[in-house]
Amino acid sequence: MNARQPGNVVILGTGATGYTAAKVLRAEGFTGDITLIGNERGATYRRPAVSKELLLGTKSIDQVVLGPDIDGVLVRAGVTATAITDSAVQLDDGDSVPFDTLLLATGSRARQLDLPGSGHAFTLRSANDVAPLHADILRTGSLLVIGGGLIGCEAAAAARALGAEVTVVEAASAPLNRIAPQSVSRMYRELHADNGIEIHTDVAVTEIEKQTDGTLRATARDGRAWCAGTVLVSAGSVPNTELAADFGLDTRSGILVDASMQTSAAGIYAAGDVAEVPNTVLGGTYRSEHWNGAIDQATRAARSILGLHVGPLDVPWGWSTQHGINLQFAGWTSACDEFVVVRGSIEERRFTACAVRENTLVGAIGVGYPKDIRQVRSRIANRDHIDRDLLGQDWLDQPHAVVR
Repeated sequence: MNARQPGNVVILGTGATGYTAAKVLRAEGFTGDITLIGNERGATYRRPAVSKELLLGTKSIDQVVLGPDIDGVLVRAGVTATAITDSAVQLDDGDSVPFDTLLLATGSRARQLDLPGSGHAFTLRSANDVAPLHADILRTGSLLVIGGGLIGCEAAAAARALGAEVTVVEAASAPLNRIAPQSVSRMYRELHADNGIEIHTDVAVTEIEKQTDGTLRATARDGRAWCAGTVLVSAGSVPNTELAADFGLDTRSGILVDASMQTSAAGIYAAGDVAEVPNTVLGGTYRSEHWNGAIDQATRAARSILGLHVGPLDVPWGWSTQHGINLQFAGWTSACDEFVVVRGSIEERRFTACAVRENTLVGAIGVGYPKDIRQVRSRIANRDHIDRDLLGQDWLDQPHAVVR
């Protein structure tokens, strides 16, 4: 064990990032005090299940718990941190919790729409959101989802499986616009249509109004309107950076950290959805808003706190399940990248498509070939350039196609 280990560690956030960091600290032999503080009650659970199995009702919260209690870790659940100082965390119950080292794993919250009637709509971010939304979908039998990203589309698929009539409206020109090229977005639009869900794009909702019959009417700027018994707003997330900013830490879209998850203040670290990390492949910074990034960054933060080697940053990756189709993606894909199908067929819903930017492999998206996604992550980490003349089917099986 490194001699500079702290006497005690306080972790703000009892989600996957906070839990994993505490677990790694103990696994690496840290014997000091660890306190986990969070406003959610109950055991830490696998958050990706919120818009999938939990909303669908195929699993209970007990079935998606991340792991057992960690020996010697004090959990302060159901309380909210109101401020941090150089040496303590202030809580809304009046307590002050001292620390030698602090890890900010405060995550993010659902983005709210600033428009008339938005209070009538649900959001879906935590397990606490599931039961009321699930019950309302069953009560009304119809759902309008505002937002065609991953969570919105997953929730739409779950609601359709529950028997509801479902419509999705999206502000961008295509669903899954942040990660998928037009051909894959089109495939998902058709997949949802095959299951009875219509997706409308280029929709700027301006108002949600409750009708006399109890239904909700969402009106767009161009005059289009949709009615449903239940409305879900799935418009992305907002990182919980307020405590960090009030303390004076450097923030941008998230809390700025270096590759060891260290913030601009000595002894304070950040990891997970709230952290903005260096992009060692493309330059600049990014926030990984996916489960795997939270786990990797939590591990890095714990090892860094103990002065241990952390290695290179992970290449981000994630997945989505909709109507029984499992999509995986890795790296930094954007709809404006050049995508080349290197295996299978998008039309047949079994493929791997690689994203290329300035002759550099930057990401991949695919269905049915998970090993390809793992290989792409490795090649991105190696900063592989590609031979465009050799791009095509089964390119990943051609080692000579890579130019280092």
